[in-house]
Amino acid sequence: MTQAKDNNCCVSICHCFFDYSTPKTLVIRSKKVGAINRITQALVIAYIIGYVCVLKKGYQDTDNILSSVTTKVKGIALTNTSDLGLRIWDVADYIIPPQEESSFFVLTNLIVTQDQSQGHCAEIPSVSSICTSDEDCKVGIRGPRSNGVQTGKCVNFNRTVKTCEVFAWCPLERDGEPPNPPMLADAENFTVLVKNNIRFPKFKFNKRNILPHINSSYLENCVFNRSTDPECPIFRLKDIVEEADEDFQTMAVHGGVMGVQIRWDCDLDLPDAWCVPRYNFRRLDNKDPTNTVSPGYNFRFAKYYKDSDNKETRTLIKGYGIRFDIMVFGQAGKFNIVPLLLNVGAGLGLLGLVAVVCDWIVLTCMTKRRLYNEQKYTYVDDYGVLPEE
Repeated sequence: MTQAKDNNCCVSICHCFFDYSTPKTLVIRSKKVGAINRITQALVIAYIIGYVCVLKKGYQDTDNILSSVTTKVKGIALTNTSDLGLRIWDVADYIIPPQEESSFFVLTNLIVTQDQSQGHCAEIPSVSSICTSDEDCKVGIRGPRSNGVQTGKCVNFNRTVKTCEVFAWCPLERDGEPPNPPMLADAENFTVLVKNNIRFPKFKFNKRNILPHINSSYLENCVFNRSTDPECPIFRLKDIVEEADEDFQTMAVHGGVMGVQIRWDCDLDLPDAWCVPRYNFRRLDNKDPTNTVSPGYNFRFAKYYKDSDNKETRTLIKGYGIRFDIMVFGQAGKFNIVPLLLNVGAGLGLLGLVAVVCDWIVLTCMTKRRLYNEQKYTYVDDYGVLPEE
């Protein structure tokens, strides 16, 4: 019995191995099936032509952008304060540092501590610096938030508070809220020239955002306007901030980070003049009204001097301002037969699925599915005519 089962199993395996299937054409004259077939074919063809070839330009080879950016800011601001008096600010004063990679910083507000020199003074009151006697202060102690190195003495900070004496730049900075309105409120009228050079190396295509038809006289007078001067590479800082739905004077108090996005999407099958940049602006730093801890953007820097006695002094500035990050995106496309053949071939493969879909509908959903099944699959057993050994 076991031997007979083994023989039947071997025969079945042998039959499966030597089976051969050949396509059989079954023509079904049915309006319903025919309509489904043609509609599905039309959808696939529309996808290939409309989406792949036209919308996605599947006939083009593509290349990503290489870019460099330089900037030049211009403008004058005038301030008149009790600490600094009447003062003029030009680009050498408010652009810090003079050049950055694909970005620039504009000073809009500041807290100034003048005439600092190295010496001994009382530390700013805090949990770790308040004392009652010299025993509370340790010589040489310096903390990550302290302004200097403790000398071991407890001295008067004011009439009511004593703090540990430190060796530091004195007088110490009185860190508090920045002036509101901002000191350099005139910065909103500053302008920046953005020079952007781009290259698509695969196509050996180069261009810059100062377009060929722009001359020197136009460049001296134009300011970017999305409606009237969309190709001008000179931007007013207030316009950049307002394009991002922000208020410049509010942002200038604590500072922030703005993004200038330049997009180059070029179809190199068209004239070169059609390849032009598109500008967009948005605020990049977090602006959450429910979280006001450490808002904006600021840092400290100092200007150093020496008097006639060779004594070094400095002016410490805590600067608030807006950093503008310039980001360049883009892609170019140009006709190439290889991606066209690949996409057309993939589309023809999708057409082959139309027959599979129609077969499934005919064999599972139609009322005459049994008849269609009998007509579609025919089995010819040729083993009976094989000679026996």
